[in-house]
Amino acid sequence: MTQTLIALFLIFSQLSLLAFGGGNAILPEMQRQVVEVHQWMSAKEFSALFALSQAAPGPNMMIVNLVGWHVAGWMGMLVTAIAKFGPSSLLTIVSLHAWERFKDKPWRTYIQSGMVPVTAGIVAASAALIAHASDGNWLLTAITVFTALIAWKTRIHPLWLLLAGSMIGLFGNGLV
Repeated sequence: MTQTLIALFLIFSQLSLLAFGGGNAILPEMQRQVVEVHQWMSAKEFSALFALSQAAPGPNMMIVNLVGWHVAGWMGMLVTAIAKFGPSSLLTIVSLHAWERFKDKPWRTYIQSGMVPVTAGIVAASAALIAHASDGNWLLTAITVFTALIAWKTRIHPLWLLLAGSMIGLFGNGLV
């Protein structure tokens, strides 16, 4: 158990420092670590935990706590939360002081504009990874594509999309 907690701490503290553009940017690496490298869960289990974390109220990085809890119970949840949010919070505090100190420098604008496409690409990779792990048949793939298009082109609240996808999955699989 101690080795697992140490592994969780090392993984999530590293991920903490890579989360440019928000927590979803680290999903591909988080999934790779917990599913492929350590084999603590399947890709479908990871995808289900991600869906649960997004549907629940609160911060969108609740998946960190759910992964920790799934792997090592309450201690795993505590370790992953501290490891994920501690290092990045400290780095943010230090960086903000430096960022404000150099607010009038032209290179600051170049750094910001260069990080935007990188962040967008990382978030898109996260979406593709979760979609791939979630889509087990043509119906699930169609739900994913349809939901992505609707979310992109309209202002429909995501909870309505979640409800619609749930109902399509329920009726489409003959459970109702």
